[in-house]
Amino acid sequence: MKTTEIAARLVALCREAKWETAQKELFADNAVSVEPHPSPAFEKETKGLAAIVEKGRKFDGMIEKLHSLTVSDPLVAGESFACTMGMDVTMKGQERMQMSEICLYEVKDGKIISEQFHK
Repeated sequence: MKTTEIAARLVALCREAKWETAQKELFADNAVSVEPHPSPAFEKETKGLAAIVEKGRKFDGMIEKLHSLTVSDPLVAGESFACTMGMDVTMKGQERMQMSEICLYEVKDGKIISEQFHK
């Protein structure tokens, strides 16, 4: 798949909150996921598809209620693309909050090899 096709597919799946489907379908086995900063819940960097899938499951398990989710259309340049993601969410044991990130992806040989989240 071309970067534009991967970007469109990722955005479509994310808009449906199908994180694991997107990861298993579009990510390389050796992909890397980078958070804006380490937290008690997540390391700064997660390496490998299996670990990224597990991180996604852990995040889903922390959500009490997803009130709304928005994902922008992707902006593609060469083998990279970016989109914004916003969530209105209630995490377990916390008050309702708004989350917003810029998500940056790098593609190589038809698979996403890295994702980085920026607040």
